[in-house]
Amino acid sequence: MSRLPPLAAVRTFEAAGRLQNFSRAAEELGLTQAAVSYQIRQLEDRLGRALFVREKGRVRLSETGQRLLPAISNAFATMGDAFAALGSDEADVLTINAATSFGGTWLSARIGSFQLQYPELAVRMSMSNELVDFDASNVDVAIRIGKGVWPGLRSDFLMRQYLAPIASPAFIAEHDIREPADLLRVQRLAPNDSWWAAWFALAGVETPPVPSRRGIELDSQLQEASAVQAGFGVAMMTPLYWQGELASGRMVQPFDTLYVSTSGMWLVHRDNRVGVRKIERFREWLHAEIGKDRHILPEALWEPPS
Repeated sequence: MSRLPPLAAVRTFEAAGRLQNFSRAAEELGLTQAAVSYQIRQLEDRLGRALFVREKGRVRLSETGQRLLPAISNAFATMGDAFAALGSDEADVLTINAATSFGGTWLSARIGSFQLQYPELAVRMSMSNELVDFDASNVDVAIRIGKGVWPGLRSDFLMRQYLAPIASPAFIAEHDIREPADLLRVQRLAPNDSWWAAWFALAGVETPPVPSRRGIELDSQLQEASAVQAGFGVAMMTPLYWQGELASGRMVQPFDTLYVSTSGMWLVHRDNRVGVRKIERFREWLHAEIGKDRHILPEALWEPPS
């Protein structure tokens, strides 16, 4: 048998002993007076000692009850302080979950400026392509890819997804890639991806047949960038995420044609947390930060998918 009595009975004893009144304890705990009496009796039977002296319709603590009450009251106070401190800590921490490609590139490179702007907030960030379960985690906000409709969540449109072929300059030179059709004869990462067919159609190249083999498929643009820079092929990637690499020449976008996806990026959080300070500050910062790149992006990216 456990050394500790049931917590409900202990909590009832603490309230009744502190108030020296079963009726008032019942009101505080949201119980009936009979339920309070029952819990106290159960605890007394377990201990084999009386905790209250009952006389003429009134109760007072017995000697055993007087010895026990201060320790029990202090224990509940300590637990209350612990939960209060936890709540205070979480109020000062913004927990973000982001799609891997976006979180590991664009957002990771800029999130430090958010923390500098709001030094009283700590930031935790995780990255995953799976939809985070807000009810089973402490995530405050997530950045998702999709149509923007998730029950129980507020969705704030950020921008459309867009992609273009990107490769290393050595790969482009080695394979003498001069026009979009040249990409049909070289190693492409995830060649069966529908994005490739859509991009070829936009570039005026007859949609190629589905490749006989699947080729290399990777989980995120972070992995694709490593493969591309190592010269293993050309990948459909988001130029915005790789501005530094493209500017330095470590990677090359050989053609201006962009494929704008029917999916968008959305900032989401529980709809019952609208107005929470740390969430609203992050939302405002994120829109402002994305706005800094608007001049280099096509207008089609700012139209929410229907």
